[in-house]
Amino acid sequence: LQVGFPALYMTGAGTTASRLGMADLGIAHLSDMKDHAEMIANLDPFGPPLIADMDTGYGGPLIVDKAVKAYIRAGVAGFHIEDQIQNKRCGHLAGKKVVPEEEYYMRIRAAKGAKDAMKSDIVLIARTDALQQHGYDECIKRLKVARELGADVGLLEGYTSKEMAAKTVKEFAPWPILLNMVENGATPIITTKEAQEMGFRIMIFSFAALAPAMLAIQETFVRLKNEGVVGTPKNVTPRALFEVCGLQE
Repeated sequence: LQVGFPALYMTGAGTTASRLGMADLGIAHLSDMKDHAEMIANLDPFGPPLIADMDTGYGGPLIVDKAVKAYIRAGVAGFHIEDQIQNKRCGHLAGKKVVPEEEYYMRIRAAKGAKDAMKSDIVLIARTDALQQHGYDECIKRLKVARELGADVGLLEGYTSKEMAAKTVKEFAPWPILLNMVENGATPIITTKEAQEMGFRIMIFSFAALAPAMLAIQETFVRLKNEGVVGTPKNVTPRALFEVCGLQE
């Protein structure tokens, strides 16, 4: 919020790690994700919109319906729902498995139905993780059907080349495609400028806070153990921390 980005993103991996202390393996439930999303969305109710991970929708059509309505009430502006099995894995890990096409389409239908029932403008982002298991053509097929079913945006997870990413945008234009840029993951590094030139309309960085935070915490505790001091810069005071959290508001 301080830096001034036009939108915020809540990652499922980050939620699972920070709230549950566990890896992104489908462990977080709807309540975990909704509560975290609601907290972030309301840090500044008049600030930038929040896009939130909804994983697989957490169950069958009735649960997907419940999840979408819960996100809407929480103040979420957009969410992505994917086609992995319930025991899902981070999109940039090996060993992912996806559900049959019709089960995925059922999730999209349920999400669109919930959105319409609430008369909400929440952005429905259809995500597919089928690349690893079934290849590129299957991803395109699934996203095209999701578009027909009313998804507002598409997300193909885990591009393995820049050429594939650019090809996907052209395949669906003018329907917007979101790029999930996870550095050191399955996708080669694509800068914001490159993504814009390719035609991507939305870009999220779901590892951007996790990796630096992990390294900083590790380095701090190694220093404390070895040298007996934390070594915090002098300008980082308790007050400075609390001001970031709204002390002066």
